Amino acid sequence: MNKLIKFGLLSALAISTVSCGDDFLEKPALEGSASLTSAQLEQASTIDPEVTGALMGGVYSLTFTFGSGGTSGHDDFGHKSYDIFSDMLSSDMALSTSTYGWYRASITEYQAPQDFTFGDNRQVWRYYYRIVRGCNEVIDGLGGTDITPESAANKAIMGQAKALRAHSYFYLTQFYQKEYDGAEEILPIYRSATDLNGPKVAASEIYDLMEQDLTEAISLLDGFTRSNKTEINKSVAQGIYAYVLGARGTDYAKAYNMAKAAISGYSLMSSSEITGGFNNVNTPGWMWGVDLNDEIGLGLVSWWGQMDYFAYSYPAFGDAKSMDQDLFDAIPANDFRKDQYVDNPGAYTHLMPLNKFYNAARTRYGVTRIVQDDYVYMRVAEMHLLAAEYAAFSGNDAQARTELKALVSQRVPDASYIDGLSGQSLKNEIYLQTRIELWGEGKSYLAMKRNKATVTRGSNHLSFVGASIPYNDERMTFEIPEGEIQFNPFISTQNN
Repeated sequence: MNKLIKFGLLSALAISTVSCGDDFLEKPALEGSASLTSAQLEQASTIDPEVTGALMGGVYSLTFTFGSGGTSGHDDFGHKSYDIFSDMLSSDMALSTSTYGWYRASITEYQAPQDFTFGDNRQVWRYYYRIVRGCNEVIDGLGGTDITPESAANKAIMGQAKALRAHSYFYLTQFYQKEYDGAEEILPIYRSATDLNGPKVAASEIYDLMEQDLTEAISLLDGFTRSNKTEINKSVAQGIYAYVLGARGTDYAKAYNMAKAAISGYSLMSSSEITGGFNNVNTPGWMWGVDLNDEIGLGLVSWWGQMDYFAYSYPAFGDAKSMDQDLFDAIPANDFRKDQYVDNPGAYTHLMPLNKFYNAARTRYGVTRIVQDDYVYMRVAEMHLLAAEYAAFSGNDAQARTELKALVSQRVPDASYIDGLSGQSLKNEIYLQTRIELWGEGKSYLAMKRNKATVTRGSNHLSFVGASIPYNDERMTFEIPEGEIQFNPFISTQNN
């Protein structure tokens, strides 16, 4: 995999020159050479699957590459960038001190979602469409979206590309549509790297493509053993599918079954692991993540650079990201997860996750400027919570309680209180546990939309303190960016 990542980083540089809108149609070029055409790539892949494997490695590399959203900003470092965006939009993450200004006006004050000229709209758009484009390059190189490759290696690569394409479309639907409305035209859809700029299509068409991609990916990845957790395997594809089905909200029974299928083979993080730093991709409860190291070479411009007090980071020097005060107050005193945060009112570090996300050296300002701590994209706790949620929305309270207790019993000494919950009170508890368990991991925003929730900001935010913001508020979704409107002839300000 190291060999593929090395080649893949070069491929990532090529793919990163491509986006939607004005430069979506540009052809990527490997350094010092013309790019492979789809026909050439298809021919090469039949001889050596490592060719397409390397290109897929390049697409994976974009998920943690600085500038993959098309900017030089210190909030532009791949998928984890948008975990922070979404956690702040949901208000579960408070920007409680701001010295350098990242996230303050555009995200925490909701200026970007209300003004399509703000760069954050374009950054989110460019990043996820770049991943789509990269996946399309891989799919085209394997013969196209309707082809099933012959070799097991190429089947696995095709499965990964389709799953990651669906993952990117999923986040685009979440960030650019207030709530699921199948008839609403929301985004362009691209099934091939040769597709030109296109019009917005109905949300149902995008969800149909995601479901098709994930159904095929799960089949293609059956029996595949990945070399490391950077790659998507069958259970991760099932996890992505569970999210897609829950967001669509039309088949909770199927969504429940998919979440349950994804759980197999993983164990929940223990009480010691949830206060152990969240820095090791080999943690058994992690389903999907990235093993960061010196060779990859991330530094300040990274998720850790924005979140870890014990690093050369913004939190160390004056940009504090903290748990919302009201959410913290809702955690029972005997819950192990309460210890993840510093409870010291009046202190700079109040409610910062100093005991959840941290470098093992625990040295403020950091002993090294190269990030070696890992990224988590998905863990099995999410699937337990999704299963509980979908059972509750299916009207199966007994099963929902069983699923919820499987997780909560690992976090509090006595979870028997769950036995007395039903109906909306049970749904509310599942939503609360999701916010507590997955704080800082980019999942609160998704849960807020699924649960059609309203969140009231606590006292430790710098803006909108006490404001109640519903999931479908105009401020909760991004605008199609100015650049796309300027250069895509099928999209205008009238249909933005």
